[in-house]
Amino acid sequence: MPYPHDSEPEGSGRPGSAPRDGAPPQRQSPSGRTPAWALEESLNQQLREFHASQRRSNVRPPAPPLSHTLPPTALRPRPRRRLGGGLRTGLAIALVAGLYFGPGVFERHILPAALPYFPGASVPPWGVGAADAPLGQPPEVAASDAYRFHAAPTDEQDFVAYDPCRPVHYVVRPDNAPAGSEALIDEAVAQVSAATGLQFIDDGTTSEGPSEDRESFQPEAYGKRWAPVLITWSTPQESPELAGDTAGLGGSSAVTTPGNPYVYVTGQVQLDAPALSNILTYPGGPDLVRAVIMHELGHVVGLDHVEDPNQLMNARNSNVTDFADGDRAGLARLGTGECVRRL
Repeated sequence: MPYPHDSEPEGSGRPGSAPRDGAPPQRQSPSGRTPAWALEESLNQQLREFHASQRRSNVRPPAPPLSHTLPPTALRPRPRRRLGGGLRTGLAIALVAGLYFGPGVFERHILPAALPYFPGASVPPWGVGAADAPLGQPPEVAASDAYRFHAAPTDEQDFVAYDPCRPVHYVVRPDNAPAGSEALIDEAVAQVSAATGLQFIDDGTTSEGPSEDRESFQPEAYGKRWAPVLITWSTPQESPELAGDTAGLGGSSAVTTPGNPYVYVTGQVQLDAPALSNILTYPGGPDLVRAVIMHELGHVVGLDHVEDPNQLMNARNSNVTDFADGDRAGLARLGTGECVRRL
């Protein structure tokens, strides 16, 4: 999410406020007040200069698309290991059952249920943390079609969502985090939870860093469950896609089993720590940064960019620091995904 480009949120400029040391002078109206567009112009210039100073003599390629959705994680086979006696017996029973019931039943029901128990399994046992009914309900919202979903992997699905019968766990890597950022993340998560009905659980901090190839299942780090959503305060050096005016990235990984829809099981949010730390020092800065986090979490739960500049999910924020009607309509639908125990 690039931030900001068009204008500063209303009310963020304070009349008579002096520019920061080294900052370009802000133009004022004849009344002596600093209008919002002038503060935004100054902030944009400083953000560009800040990134330029970080680049030094290095030349980076043009910034990639402004939103980034991590690719679905396939159920990848792992290197073969020798099977223990008990597992060999269990596998033999499964094969006999497959021969008895036929290949269709075996492929759709028996093999997926057995896979998590194989050595080196790339998926957790079915139903970890799943309840019998949704843990929450999305609120009633105003009718709006000003929203878009990330494309589903199959035409048979309108959208991909998190399982509402399971909590969405998340962790935060504290490296590079600006002061006060913990509260901003808490507030942003609470907003997304309220708008979707999905229940989020803070699992604390982690040392895991951002990665394009992040595994959805990391039993050594997080136990035998899907890995939690990872929120990191990164840098353009660590995450090159944050170069330029891209303030954040967000997306999720989807999986499926035979006969079930694709479901998001984990995701990532990458935040440009140097740029957002700089924005925090300005009037209204915390609201701007919280909006960036909410925008990226919107991507995590399934929203894509929209062209409507009045929505928070617009690619270039324009005076919007909260979810608008279109955002909320889309988020409410994303809270109505299917409960899938066989994941």
